[in-house]
Amino acid sequence: MERGEAVIKQLSGSGYERSDVMVIDEVEMQRHQQLEKLYRSTRSGRDFQKDIIKAAETFTAIGYKHIETGTKLSEDCFKYGVDNIDDKILAKAASLYGDACKHMEKEQEDLNRQLFSQIIEPLRAMATGSPLEDARHLAQRYSQMRQEAEIQAAEVSRRQARVREAPIPENVAKLHAAESKMQELKANMAVLGKEAAAALAAVESQQQRLTFQRLVALVEGEKTFHERLAAILGEVEAEIVSEKQRKESAPPVIPSMNRSEKTKYFLAEAVHAFDAASEKELSLAVGDYVVVRKVSSSGWSEGECRGKAGWFPSACVEKRLRIPTRSESAEFSELGRVV
Repeated sequence: MERGEAVIKQLSGSGYERSDVMVIDEVEMQRHQQLEKLYRSTRSGRDFQKDIIKAAETFTAIGYKHIETGTKLSEDCFKYGVDNIDDKILAKAASLYGDACKHMEKEQEDLNRQLFSQIIEPLRAMATGSPLEDARHLAQRYSQMRQEAEIQAAEVSRRQARVREAPIPENVAKLHAAESKMQELKANMAVLGKEAAAALAAVESQQQRLTFQRLVALVEGEKTFHERLAAILGEVEAEIVSEKQRKESAPPVIPSMNRSEKTKYFLAEAVHAFDAASEKELSLAVGDYVVVRKVSSSGWSEGECRGKAGWFPSACVEKRLRIPTRSESAEFSELGRVV
């Protein structure tokens, strides 16, 4: 019965067979348990490496799809910006975002290259490499040899029983042959077990070290990628909002008023400096006097100072004198030239 069970074990699968049977002695049992543990550990480590490889390959595939979609969106944004130049705020925002998309896809390409060179390639090389396979084959050979020793131990016991029943030379010779074979198996197992344990332990150490390093590289790569994307998006958001605010706060375009229409002018003093950004705007220095001719609800005023006219932020001046009609504008034009 014991012989039959051992044969079944030997024929079942190609892995390291689990067994709680003491075949030779306590030392061999400890070696067997050590190899069994190392075999399971390296198999688990290899499977985890394959899990990371599969995930990195999926990230890469998604990344290339993202690049394709982002590139198309970037082109569409630029096209809208060109075709709708009169729609100043949205057209400019579309162009800004299109440019951001180009930079984000460049970051995605960099991440894909990093995933392949720093994650997929080194882990795949180890998961399918010869050191792991060679060490596991040694352990499998030891497991097979141990099964043979278990069968041989049963054979020795059977021969010993035959000798006790009939101590004839033939039975004694067969017992000696069985015992000799058992001793040979025991010696071979001692050498092979030590070699297999050393090989598996070395692979396990390298496996854990490499997997840890590549996992850290994956985390760092993802972190850097998302930080760069956040920086790009933060910058484009600020530019879009700034552009919108600039457009909305620009000097209003007010049609020329009928000459016969009376307009109230007033004198104001500049309390904040202002540098004109276009020909339509009026630069002011603190202390300048301005003849204010128009005040817009957008926060801009139009007036004349030092012989020049233009728009400036209303908050830059404070009223000093009010003139009731346009007929007196010449007087205040002269005042506007006061230093």
